[in-house]
Amino acid sequence: MYYIVMADSNNSFKPRVLSVLAILCLSFYTNLGEARRPFACDPSNKLTKSFKFCRTSVPISERVTDLIGRLTLQEKILLLVNNATALPRLGIESYEWWSEALHGVSNVGPGTKFGGDFPGATSFPQVITTAASFNDSLWELIGQVVSDEARAMYNGGAAGLTYWSPNVNILRDPRWGRGQETPGEDPVLASKYAASYVRGLQGNAAGNKLKVAACCKHYTAYDLDNWNGVDRFHFNAKVGKQDLEETYNVPFKGCVLEGKVASVMCSYNQVNGKPTCADPDILKNTIRGEWGLNGYIVSDCDSVSVLYDNQHYTRTPEEAAADSIKAGLDLDCGQFLAVHTEEAVKRGLVTESNVNNALANTIAVQMRLGMFDGEPSTQPFGNLGYKDVCTPAHQQLALEAAHQGIVLLKNHGGILPLSNTRHKTVAVIGPNSDVNVTMIGNYAGIACGYTTPLQGIGRYSRTIHQQGCADVACNDNEQFEAAEAAAKQADATVLVMGLDQSIEAESRDRTGLLLPGYQQELVFRVARASRGPTVLVLMSGGPVDVSFAKKDPRIGAILWVGYPGQAGGAAIADVLFGTTNPGGKLPMTWYPESYLAKAPMTNMNMRADPARGYPGRTYRFYRGPVVFPFGHGLTFTTFDVKLVEAPARVSLPVSSAVNSTVLSTANALKLDHTNCNSLSLGLHITVKNNGTMDGVHTVLVYSTPPAGKWSAAKKLVGFKKVHVPAGTEQRIMVGLQVCQHVSVVDQFGVRRIPLGQHQLQIGEDLNHSVSFHADLRGPIKS
Repeated sequence: MYYIVMADSNNSFKPRVLSVLAILCLSFYTNLGEARRPFACDPSNKLTKSFKFCRTSVPISERVTDLIGRLTLQEKILLLVNNATALPRLGIESYEWWSEALHGVSNVGPGTKFGGDFPGATSFPQVITTAASFNDSLWELIGQVVSDEARAMYNGGAAGLTYWSPNVNILRDPRWGRGQETPGEDPVLASKYAASYVRGLQGNAAGNKLKVAACCKHYTAYDLDNWNGVDRFHFNAKVGKQDLEETYNVPFKGCVLEGKVASVMCSYNQVNGKPTCADPDILKNTIRGEWGLNGYIVSDCDSVSVLYDNQHYTRTPEEAAADSIKAGLDLDCGQFLAVHTEEAVKRGLVTESNVNNALANTIAVQMRLGMFDGEPSTQPFGNLGYKDVCTPAHQQLALEAAHQGIVLLKNHGGILPLSNTRHKTVAVIGPNSDVNVTMIGNYAGIACGYTTPLQGIGRYSRTIHQQGCADVACNDNEQFEAAEAAAKQADATVLVMGLDQSIEAESRDRTGLLLPGYQQELVFRVARASRGPTVLVLMSGGPVDVSFAKKDPRIGAILWVGYPGQAGGAAIADVLFGTTNPGGKLPMTWYPESYLAKAPMTNMNMRADPARGYPGRTYRFYRGPVVFPFGHGLTFTTFDVKLVEAPARVSLPVSSAVNSTVLSTANALKLDHTNCNSLSLGLHITVKNNGTMDGVHTVLVYSTPPAGKWSAAKKLVGFKKVHVPAGTEQRIMVGLQVCQHVSVVDQFGVRRIPLGQHQLQIGEDLNHSVSFHADLRGPIKS
């Protein structure tokens, strides 16, 4: 299928399918040219024909019960781990549960193998980059393409169907090495990303079927890997109920309730003294109970072993196995449960019924995937094969995603876009100027191909290339003179600097926010020597303190491109030369280096504590100086935003059981005391493009509760991306759910809607007041 991203009929910036190529009949071959065998219920196997669990006409719950009833305890236990054993007597193959698809099919997990018919897969920009697009339609479409390729590789015997992605943890601290994998620091943005990407991955198969099974990780309050002697295996995250409900759990709730995700992964760390993988309150009671997860809960790899071996949470390994299973864990990524569960059952620490419950959740997901439906080629998505991987359409979408994720941070005097007639020669300098693998970040696979920044710029102008530093560590200045000489010869200079996985990665948190080594000196010297305009391009997952470049008039423009994926170099060049008008916005705050001394990574509190000098976290609670704020992003044109229609008063229907005296004392309404389903409001907004270039504008809507005991911090409650041709005006509507978006969380973790006047802020300076009042008589009024 060929896709293009454009405005739809109601002017939202939404990808749409324009045309569909005829799909050729593809037979199922592995990398060795052999047909994939059915995972289970092979129609050619006379034995399986009599099994109830193989009858597709029978409800999945009955099929699951039938299969579990045929298993011995030893067989059950060998299915509790990621490399589940084969059961030849029942016609069931072995299965590797661990595959990854964070931003493309990855080879990080053992369930996926590249080679033969599948030498690579489309590698989209890293998550933090696509989050900067603020485009939920794009996120879902990327998920659809990734799952097309995942299914194709499964059909060809090269991958599984259970993908432990996405990572939806909040980017709380700018040093976190895995921040690049996340959608950023805002709970609403992360929740929307999570639900959209999961929907794309899991597809819209009929009924309860799944295209692939997604997994939202790492639940919960996980955002420290290895900092100042504290690692994720030993860290006890001390988190209040308010921050859990208001921040850390929000994306996971969105995964389950809105995305209908098939799996959630618990994390390595403890939360308030309990390992997450052995805590029934957050697993069994919250994920499965309160949120109603229809799927399985899996441990992060070796988490069950970690809670015993590293955290010493239980006295014996059998107790660790029993506690995890009873808490609601269904699958162990690792071998701990395979080794210790049988003895735990014999000692009466856990029952076989508990084991059955865990298996019921994993097997049900496999059945929803069609793994017990016989011949793969006859199932939904059975026609996908090697010709559906790395297609031109998929690679074009990777380029489009990179376009949308690039953020223009500075454009002094409008030096961008460059012109290939005025800037015929461009000096391309920096350790990231001609990289390929760096552009795809972590949890990536093998890309279809690469366009480096140097190659991309070379399509527009003649280039003079100097690396300047051997790598991003930039430990010496030996190549600086050659870089300066290149800048003196060129009509323009582009410095491609920043980070890579040697600086920020899993198990590797940063110690500072400045550019590594001598990079800052290289930028300064080249900008001083440059004959023409100088542009700084930053490749990184986390924020970088480039205050010096922001203030330096010789550095005319700054672009942040994250890790822009396989087509990153082409996208960078398209923005530099104006073929694409940038429209991305920062999904995280860029702090100055001085922030770090006041905010140890081990402090999980979101709110500031001035008495102790603690500055708070993210744009919602931090009030100090920033390098660039959350939501910042420029374009090559100017937009005029106006609010044309919105309610000024909303009445909240109140349950008759509510005591009016209590209500007046609290001056807020608990969510279970009103009808949340009927409470919504719409903001009708016009966006006018006053410039001469077509562009996209992201409308960000913030809410601030009434003054008083409620937090005065503004928070993002909605966003909409709109494409506006030059000289035209578009009208959009941003819909808000009152209970979800306007509510606040008190110190006990209870969501309430404060009564009184709320401020809605659209963009930077457009404000609108909405007054919320309790209506003891009846339905909502607006």
